[in-house]
Amino acid sequence: MQVTRELFNDVMVPNYNPSEVIPVRGEGSRVWDQNGKEFIDFAGGIAVNCLGHCHPALVNALKEQGEKIWHLSNVMTNEPALRLAKKLTDATFADKVYFANSGAEANEAALKLARRWALDVHGEQKNQIIAFNKGFHGRTFFTVTVGGQAAYSDGFGPKPAAVDHCDYNDLAAFEALISDNTCAVMMEPLQGEGGIISPTSDFIKGVRALCDKHNALLIFDEVQTGVGRTGDLYAYQGLDVTPDILTTAKALGGGFPIGAMITTASIAAHLKVGTHGSTYGGNPLACAVAEAAFDTVNSEEVLAGVKEREQLLRDGFAAINEKYDVFSEVRGKGLLLGAVLNSKFEGRARDFLVASTKHGLMSLVAGTNVVRFTPSLVIPLEDIKEGLARFEKAVADVVNG
Repeated sequence: MQVTRELFNDVMVPNYNPSEVIPVRGEGSRVWDQNGKEFIDFAGGIAVNCLGHCHPALVNALKEQGEKIWHLSNVMTNEPALRLAKKLTDATFADKVYFANSGAEANEAALKLARRWALDVHGEQKNQIIAFNKGFHGRTFFTVTVGGQAAYSDGFGPKPAAVDHCDYNDLAAFEALISDNTCAVMMEPLQGEGGIISPTSDFIKGVRALCDKHNALLIFDEVQTGVGRTGDLYAYQGLDVTPDILTTAKALGGGFPIGAMITTASIAAHLKVGTHGSTYGGNPLACAVAEAAFDTVNSEEVLAGVKEREQLLRDGFAAINEKYDVFSEVRGKGLLLGAVLNSKFEGRARDFLVASTKHGLMSLVAGTNVVRFTPSLVIPLEDIKEGLARFEKAVADVVNG
């Protein structure tokens, strides 16, 4: 069978509009399409491919586990899941782990746990969930309602109730919204889809303090920021703020679908037998690959390397901007960076993405005004330099029309 972009239109639901490029092979931070064209990958599958493509540690884990056991129901546990859970709890604030298949499912579990905890401990009146405008927490109906982007949640009928939003980094607005009836606050410790927006220290510490004051749980959605993306294993570790519940996915499996919710023993106790579950959650094949990814990332060498690569990218973007004057700032931390377009190019982020693809660079957008970059945490420095050279060509194309 000949596979073409046109086949997508014939057989796939039209909720995506993918590029004409169909990649067929990847190695490290380079990808080749059906025609043999090479791309430098600054996208990383949207912060998923934390070790690039076909990293030997992940390939070996997949092959080894693939010859042992692939799947068990949760009537039984398995060795890879327990090893990974132990490593997650050893490396973080958490005592307990719940495995899922994706970030949305991990967030769904976190929200359900928070509601159940509040009901059990405080009563049914304590049900409000607060989240932030421009936030993104997944596409299940609960998580997309909690996410602060109406364009993603409108048009599907009545939404889950008792969910309220305010602006990120606006502590006064948040303080006006929270009360003793607030059960949980869900936030990204660095907003991703909303435009790569970092929290101020006063804001994030103020949110934690107000959660404590009103006996509300603080949930950190680290689906995009977790597993080394910001230069810390988890972003909370660089913010001097500890959540009550944390969700992780994307980079956790290095490209293999897996998610997890982690929390303390006292909170976890409220998900009693039968209250929540997942057919594939804790799948041994997924957990074996995730364990290899986690072990590789959770090292001083890799985490320090993230900060070195961040600086190289920032220097490169500054040099490009010096010549072409297209960005107002570069936001973010580690290898979660967003180049914000200035007023002359406002709303044209996709033009930069399309031009980048033409010149052999895979990039992303975060909204219409931010070009987003989430490359491998171990991308070779030479690939960064080559990718920046290709991005400069793309910028020149857009600027020169």
